[in-house]
This record gives sequence, C-alpha cells and structure tokens, in this order.
Amino acid sequence: MSDAYKKAGVDLTAGYAALKTVKQLSGNDQLGAFGGVFPLTDQDLTDPVLVAGSDGVGTKLLVAIAAHQHTTIGIDLVAMCVNDVLAQGARPLFFLDYLGLGKTEAARVQAILTGVVAGCRQAGAQLIGGETAEMPDMYTQDHYDLAGFAVGIVSRQDLLDPANVRAGDVLIGLPSNGLHANGFSLVRDILFKQHDLPLETVLPELDHSLQEELLRPTQIYVESVWPLLAQHRIASMAHITGGGLIENVARALPSGLSAELALGSWPVPAIMTVLSRLGQLTPQDLRETFNLGLGMVLVVHPEQVAATLAQLAAVNQPAYRVGRVGVGETPVVFKEATHG
Repeated sequence: MSDAYKKAGVDLTAGYAALKTVKQLSGNDQLGAFGGVFPLTDQDLTDPVLVAGSDGVGTKLLVAIAAHQHTTIGIDLVAMCVNDVLAQGARPLFFLDYLGLGKTEAARVQAILTGVVAGCRQAGAQLIGGETAEMPDMYTQDHYDLAGFAVGIVSRQDLLDPANVRAGDVLIGLPSNGLHANGFSLVRDILFKQHDLPLETVLPELDHSLQEELLRPTQIYVESVWPLLAQHRIASMAHITGGGLIENVARALPSGLSAELALGSWPVPAIMTVLSRLGQLTPQDLRETFNLGLGMVLVVHPEQVAATLAQLAAVNQPAYRVGRVGVGETPVVFKEATHG
C-alpha cells in the first residue's frame, strides 16, 4: 500500500480487511463492487414502486463509544431506515451502510458490522453494499459515524396514505424497546452533563445499568407488521422517531382528524420516568421528544381490529389499543383512559 497515504493516517489494508469481514458476515460475495445489485424479477406486484429511506443513529453513538459496546448499534441503524420504509406500506428489500471513522480498528468494525448484518436479517433485507471511510482529520481515533439507506417495494395502490384514515379508526400501539435511537442529546444532557452519572449506575427505577438500558437496540417491526400490510389490514402507520409521539402520529393523519391517545392504555418504560424526574421534564417535553414506549402506531379501521390484534398475538407481538381517531384540528391529543 502507499506509504505516503499511511503516513497521512489512512490504512488501506485495514479497509480491505473490513470489506472481507462484512462479506463473511453477510454471506454476500458481491460486496465490494462499485454499486450494489438487487434483482426485481421475482417481485409479483402490480404497478410496483420503490420506497427509499435514509437515516442515522444520532448521538446514541456517543453512548456506544463511551461504553466500548458496538455490537447492537448497527441494528439501530437498520431499524431506523427499514421501519420508515415499512411505515409507507413497503416491504424492505435491500440496505446499504456508511461507516466513517478516525481509525479502522478491526474488532470494533467487526462489532459494528455484525449489528448491521443482524438488523438486515431481522428485516428480511439484503445488505448489498456500503462504504467504510477512514478519515483521521474528520474524527478522533475513537469516534465514528453511521448512516444507512434502505429500499423497499410495494404496489402503488397499496402505499399507505393518511387519506385512508377516517374518524372512528382505532390506534394500535406496538411497544418500543426503550428509547430506541431518538432524543439522545437530551438524554445525555440530563444523565451525564447535569448529573454526571456513570454508565454503570443502577437507578431505583431500573433493575440494570444505564449502559444496558440506553443501548437497547431499536425494535424492527417488519416480521410482525408486513403480514398485516399484505392483507390490507392497516390504513396508515406512524414510526415513532425524532419528534416523539406528537409529531410522528400526526404525520399518519389527514387534516381535520385528530389522534386521541388514551393515557394509561400502554406501559411506559421506566427510563422515561427517570428522565422526567432527573431532568424536570414536563409531560409535553416527553411527548415531543420520546416514543414513551410506543415504537409504531397502527391506524386500523374498526372492522379490522380483531383480526389485526389476533394476528399480532399469533406471532407474539405485544400490542395495545391506545386510542382512536376523532374529528379535530389538534393532530394529537392525550386523554385519560376510560374504564368499563
């Protein structure tokens, strides 16, 4: 390899080793070409359209770096992309990743890519390419950044559209796996800047360390939700990411209709209570920033509710009736749950 390039801080040999690693992990010997290839000949769809999504992991990466724990952050990356594609009604087909880092350390790169491959398998998507870029002047030795790109497919007439929603529809919430990968700038500010808590801290509300809680990987919903989409049981759907419940549920509704979420109708993870207490956050702060325990919200016509819940139960996917769609100009409102 070029001695001049190595003196500048870039180890091409390590990059080649990283490519070999991801080939072995994914089982795709075609990786390393100038572009990834995916055949569409076996897609038995009428008027098919491709749905693409791109995302990153945000400052959750800084928690992974501080913890020296990189094996699940790749799952977060895949999840953030494929869940967005799924929320449009599409089945994920393939995924590409970008890893930029200060130094290509083999064990760390393998851990990161192991997560990416695991996420792709959970999503039923093929990893067809990516890029690992060593940039010592861009990142410090221990830092890196991740970005991902997913593409799915669906018949045009089956694309989910807020226009499909009507008053009286039922909101079904699928639980998150904790914080997922959103709101971490606020999380880190509260826990590490305001309170200087070590990652090993076990708080009264939690039965495990902050490190374990914060690095829970984002749930991938493809396996449990795609069969519902294939059977046309879902009218619209919201992936709860940045902007929390309020912004994302609103994106799944047309103008003039309002999501009425019933407080207490689903379990809120203890980490939300921790952040509220330590950060003196208001309920509005929490709702605008975090998923509050719901990673995906499905909007379902009343006649489809029983079959939808039964199908989710059959695949061991927990689900909760969390509200209904009403008429109103405020896109998302929170109401006390009614009983009996």
